[in-house]
Amino acid sequence: MLPKLKMALAAGVALAGLSGVAQAADVKFGFLGGITGPIESLAPPILGAAQLALTHVNEQGGLMDGKTIELVVGDTTCADATKAADAADRAVNVDKVAAIVGALCSGATISAANNAGIPGGVAMVSPAATSPSLTTLDDKDLVFRTAASDAYQVGVLARLIIAGGKTNVAVSYVNNDYGKAFADAFGPAFEAEGGTIAASEAHEDGKADYRAEIGSLSSTGADALVILAYADGSGQTILRQALEGGDFDSYYGGDGMVSQALIDNVPAANGKILMTRSTTPELPGTSVFMAAATAAGVNGNGTYAANSYDAAFILALAAEKAGSTDRAAIAGAIRDVASAPGEVILPGEWAKAKAAIAAGKDVNYEGAAGSQEFDSNGDVAGTYSVTEYIDGKVVDTGPAE
Repeated sequence: MLPKLKMALAAGVALAGLSGVAQAADVKFGFLGGITGPIESLAPPILGAAQLALTHVNEQGGLMDGKTIELVVGDTTCADATKAADAADRAVNVDKVAAIVGALCSGATISAANNAGIPGGVAMVSPAATSPSLTTLDDKDLVFRTAASDAYQVGVLARLIIAGGKTNVAVSYVNNDYGKAFADAFGPAFEAEGGTIAASEAHEDGKADYRAEIGSLSSTGADALVILAYADGSGQTILRQALEGGDFDSYYGGDGMVSQALIDNVPAANGKILMTRSTTPELPGTSVFMAAATAAGVNGNGTYAANSYDAAFILALAAEKAGSTDRAAIAGAIRDVASAPGEVILPGEWAKAKAAIAAGKDVNYEGAAGSQEFDSNGDVAGTYSVTEYIDGKVVDTGPAE
């Protein structure tokens, strides 16, 4: 099923939903993601989960008087701010979407928001943008995210490294909004745990050879290398070349380094790197989502897949609550449908939510990836797992404290 989605994307086709419910939908939502580029291998489950959410909506009565929703997909490439702006402009001003799921990468989200989403008054809910920079973005209360800020993740990663007995580390980060903000926040967090940053150096994505950068970091005598980059981009190449050169004994990474494609392409990474990534907590909505994803052929365990389902479902709930597909009305109802108090709505319970709203009741969506209680900045709290490559697979080996 997902390969067909990729083929449709390559052809520039707007997808109507996993079950093919609507060929000529009444409402359009946008999806902005790095379909190509440094997170390409992570994108299919994220897109598939958003499609699944809207399939549930379409199959259980649709919006308001039965309107169906179509997800129009735009490729930001993750790494190119101009392409992200162009994709967002097309969604907002050409496709006339009512709301947007995305973007995924932090820089792409900021570019899409500043250049099209905010000027167009379109609510954007990112399932994967984690840069702390989004917290202070002048977004007119239009940009939300269902993944926690790296302001939370840095402390988790710092404690994981210290627990492993590594107190002096070198950091290599990709020179973009994600990498720089992650590195800027990680340094103080690691030092607060008693560690020392031997060096923290930016690198440019897309190079074939990072041996000079690796050598510079290795010369500091650091105990370990922390890679804050993308698994399908510079992060993969740096890890491969550092392992080949035997430059470090231990490696660590953030969520951007978690991908089956990395271990497929770098078998030597097996058992060599510990990473942190957002994980789905044990909540009632978790098992409901996983069962639905499995039935639909979507990898529910994919990084940020559950967050993507939540983002799409929340936007649909907001439109239903507003009784309108007006952009401002949807944006204004997002917190109403995602926050207590209210009748609890789990993933897939569209018909229940629709009936409650019609009866004048408040609803409180308790999601697949978390409770999704947005604060005043559109942020949510998060939980993290320790993730490794074991026997050629991505494995969550336990909660990260």
